[in-house]
Amino acid sequence: MECRKGCGACCIAASINHPLPGMPMGKPAGMVCVNLLADSNLCSLWGGDDYPATCQNFKAELAVCGNDRAEAIVLIDKLELATRS
Repeated sequence: MECRKGCGACCIAASINHPLPGMPMGKPAGMVCVNLLADSNLCSLWGGDDYPATCQNFKAELAVCGNDRAEAIVLIDKLELATRS
């Protein structure tokens, strides 16, 4: 499956536990990444040298992304809760 342009659910619901440009402590689940453009829900780093490996390695799948952005946020929230240590 291809990412839905402008979805941004993974840039909000998922946690990232390592430094990101503009977020030296990483990003907790539920916090909007500072690199997510508010007007388009697109990553300002996408495709550049600073685009994080975690984000590069994320593969959109129906089981994670659901049928729309709202479902993606719910599914990613559930994964975050299930994998919280």
